[in-house]
Amino acid sequence: MDILANLAIGFGVALSWQNLLYCLLGCILGTLIGVLPGIGPVATIAMLLPVTFTLPPISALIMLAGIYYGAQYGGSTTAILVNLPGESSSAVTMLDGYQMARQGRAGPALGIAAIGSFIAGSAATVVIAVAAPPLAEVALKFGPAEYFSLMVLGLIAAVVLAHGSVVKAIAMVILGLLLGLVGTDVNSGIARFNFGISELSDGIGFVTVAMGMFGFAEIIANLEQGEAREVFTAKVTNLLPTGKDLKDSSGAIVRGTILGAFLGILPGGGALLSSFAAYALEKKVAKDASKFGKGDIRGVAAPESANNAGAQTSFIPLLTLGIPPNAVMALMVGAMTIHGIVPGPQVMQKQ
Repeated sequence: MDILANLAIGFGVALSWQNLLYCLLGCILGTLIGVLPGIGPVATIAMLLPVTFTLPPISALIMLAGIYYGAQYGGSTTAILVNLPGESSSAVTMLDGYQMARQGRAGPALGIAAIGSFIAGSAATVVIAVAAPPLAEVALKFGPAEYFSLMVLGLIAAVVLAHGSVVKAIAMVILGLLLGLVGTDVNSGIARFNFGISELSDGIGFVTVAMGMFGFAEIIANLEQGEAREVFTAKVTNLLPTGKDLKDSSGAIVRGTILGAFLGILPGGGALLSSFAAYALEKKVAKDASKFGKGDIRGVAAPESANNAGAQTSFIPLLTLGIPPNAVMALMVGAMTIHGIVPGPQVMQKQ
């Protein structure tokens, strides 16, 4: 009954017209920013953080959270329509989303991305309300062995996601590891392989690499095609998926939501790891995995559901333990501190 009472109090605060307005504003800004490649929610929240100084604490956090959630969904738009990830967690959505657009099914792809994002976000909100403290304890039990296993799982998933030669896939994984060595070592604080360039102190950004590999490659490929360039000029229609589309993607949405909700509580996990892991899981459980990468709607539903669920549950370690699991949550710590809120166990206790 305490949960229902707390939810009633929360809805009473969140559903006021001022907070709804700030939530709408945050979601619109986040969606627009998510469409633009290379910016992302971190830079957006950092730029808009001074705007929230004069707002009430609850309204400020609602607006910033809306920006984060909107960016997770907005990144799918360009990933589907132009094969360009607006947000890093939308990179895997391009594999099937863009192929659906090429087949004239851009509308259902965008529709199922919105539906999956809404269902996953709503379910993850319930998870935060019901199971935040137990899930936080699970996250605390992850030690070096568990994180090493999780990283190995990610590397194996990268090979599974690849098409064609396994040797080439392994070579690209090794190249990714080498690129990941650039930056400041988290243990010693020593700069590695930055060649004296201060901009590389934080490493090479994922969005930068994705833009180079996917975005510019697609632009160059279109330039080579001359007058036969593949540009979608027709109006996107039929945004509502068919009954068959909903049936095919329902399982993917459920599995993506569950997996994303779990991985979101892990430091360093969040939306990015959730989307890639969900796509790899769908390929494993599918009876015919050959359809993935060729316009399978499950390849859109699973990662889009997972990244929104992961974005939601990333608030769990922040609110219950005071530990930000990713860069966006680190900015949330700053926003809460500015407004006199100290994240941690005391936030979850009755005053």
